[in-house]
Amino acid sequence: MLQTVYNSIMRRKHNPLSNIPDVATGHLVMQLLAWMWCVIFSMWMSSVYIFGVTAIAHAVIIAAIFITAATFYTAKTSPSSFAKMKNGN
Repeated sequence: MLQTVYNSIMRRKHNPLSNIPDVATGHLVMQLLAWMWCVIFSMWMSSVYIFGVTAIAHAVIIAAIFITAATFYTAKTSPSSFAKMKNGN
């Protein structure tokens, strides 16, 4: 159950953002939603400091997710790119 809820929010292919054809635009929308939730949470907690912490945490986590996804995509579509790393090119 928890995995289904997580996927319906965080996984692009499971949530309505999958209808946005451009991945970069979908990423931007997800970032804006994350910032919105940071602001809402910090207002709820009545602290600007909480906003700063949660905004940075969200940015880092979301960036890590997208870097991982981009790495997996590159490994799937162009695995020879990683051979260049081994050769130092």
